[in-house]
Amino acid sequence: MPVTYKKIASVTVGSGGAANIEFTSIPGTYTDLIIKTSLRSDAGVTYNNVRLSFNGSGGTAYSARLVYGDGTSALSASESGLAFHALQYTAASSATASTFSNNDFYIPNYAGSTNKSSSVDSVTENNATAAIMGMAANLWANTAAITSIRLTQGSGNFVQHSTATLYGISKS
Repeated sequence: MPVTYKKIASVTVGSGGAANIEFTSIPGTYTDLIIKTSLRSDAGVTYNNVRLSFNGSGGTAYSARLVYGDGTSALSASESGLAFHALQYTAASSATASTFSNNDFYIPNYAGSTNKSSSVDSVTENNATAAIMGMAANLWANTAAITSIRLTQGSGNFVQHSTATLYGISKS
């Protein structure tokens, strides 16, 4: 069976920036979800974490296993007891001007009644040694269907022209 993608919603940040990007009222009619982003932060660093949460949930229900490289070394880590998923990166104000990071966040069986697994592939763009890329396997320990998704920065705001697009994936 072929797999089809259908754009559910897209957000482009306007002038003045935005503290978050949010998708609400996500229908439960697809098999999986994927979010594709092109992001930049105004934080005073080279790269910044993008935090992703579901259904307004905080607490300690998020965990991850991740691998990433920072231009100097390869690293791995396990994280648990988090209030959000944090392994998505965005280029920030100290990165090469006018460059944006790219992230794909895949969420299978988002409307099911089991805990929600997901994966992320993330890379910043920077014409220097201080760049980062990573991949993670995530778990949200909650059985609720995902009906909203929020992206925020570790610090600062998303700058103008940052985009995030949410797709529903179906088998048809």
